[in-house]
Amino acid sequence: MQNTRRVLRIGISIGDVNGIGPELIIRGLRESSIRERCTPIIYGSPRALNIYRKILSIDKFSYNVIQEPSQAHPRKVYVIDCIRSLDRVDPGKPSMQTGQAAFEALAAAVADLKAGEIDALVTLPIDKATIQNRDFQFPGHTEYLTEKLEGTDSLMFMVHESLKVGVVTGHIPLKDVSAALTVDKIVRKIELMSTSLRQDFNLEKPRIAVLGVNPHAGDNGLLGKEDREKIQRAVQSVEKGKHFVFGPYPADGFFGSGTWRRFDGVLAMYHDQGLIPFKLLVGFEGVNYTAGLPAIRTSPDHGLAYDLAGAGRADITSFINAIYSALEITRNRRESVAIEENSLWQSPPDMSWKKDRRPRDRQGPPGPRGKTPPPTVPAPVPQVAVPVNKSEESKEEE
Repeated sequence: MQNTRRVLRIGISIGDVNGIGPELIIRGLRESSIRERCTPIIYGSPRALNIYRKILSIDKFSYNVIQEPSQAHPRKVYVIDCIRSLDRVDPGKPSMQTGQAAFEALAAAVADLKAGEIDALVTLPIDKATIQNRDFQFPGHTEYLTEKLEGTDSLMFMVHESLKVGVVTGHIPLKDVSAALTVDKIVRKIELMSTSLRQDFNLEKPRIAVLGVNPHAGDNGLLGKEDREKIQRAVQSVEKGKHFVFGPYPADGFFGSGTWRRFDGVLAMYHDQGLIPFKLLVGFEGVNYTAGLPAIRTSPDHGLAYDLAGAGRADITSFINAIYSALEITRNRRESVAIEENSLWQSPPDMSWKKDRRPRDRQGPPGPRGKTPPPTVPAPVPQVAVPVNKSEESKEEE
């Protein structure tokens, strides 16, 4: 039975306190608009927050320490002190102790998320080297959350109002990507993306572009067979069903020509293939979302930035957007579930925080910054030729 709290509780795991996590919290949660729209509950260390408040010379930031989320009330910031010991806070310096502290905060937050005590979780950056321990042997948040929330699969989904990019393979070495790609795996990621776009982002008929893995999408097998034997087969196996899927497209021409504007979602084959163009196009406005899980988790689309820790110069935009995205996704998903159950979930009357949505029956996917281009839909890529015009390719690569 889903929770119907009118003011949602958003958990925030503090991340590694020697990075920019505490600064993002202090500067970001000073915004009264956030406190009016949700109840922020920080999992971490009051001592660390106090140290950074002095370092940053910020007086106007207050919070209440509580033992459990049920003690929280709207319009205030709360902290659950769940870190057993933290002797030192050294901004900018990796530390095994702060790595362990980051894990303790994350574990406590995930336990409450799983129990329904908080409605969504925003995770701040961790040091993936110092956090490793007996209970955390994962390459990142995504894999840890997938296991702890008992998800069968998940999708690392970088989201923004103008561009949404998922990846088939996440935190693995580049040399292992080809072997990790299978038809079944690509199909599962397509289905996860399609479901998320419909349920979490309110897009009734999302269009998805699938990128190739080799230069020129393999050039009909001249530059690799993965595109034709794995990716193309995966696209063919789903395009006749309920999904609107096209590809594979050569990644450079796809982004360079602006073709990405015609789609609701883009599925890349590996981490940097998707994240580099995403971050170049949307900057610090993007959000990392773990799609496909039974609970909602978002995070900023950047790391812990040791070089900026304690300097007061970290960009808080992605952190703020991660909170708003968690709110919107939670409400969209609950509304979708309620519609399927033929019982609409009642939303709070104040919905002014929500971003403008496209009409459900739109003819074409959005353009940049929410602008809608003419309703032209790209035709499926021919199965026997390179799926892009030669004019779209860089001449130096011919």
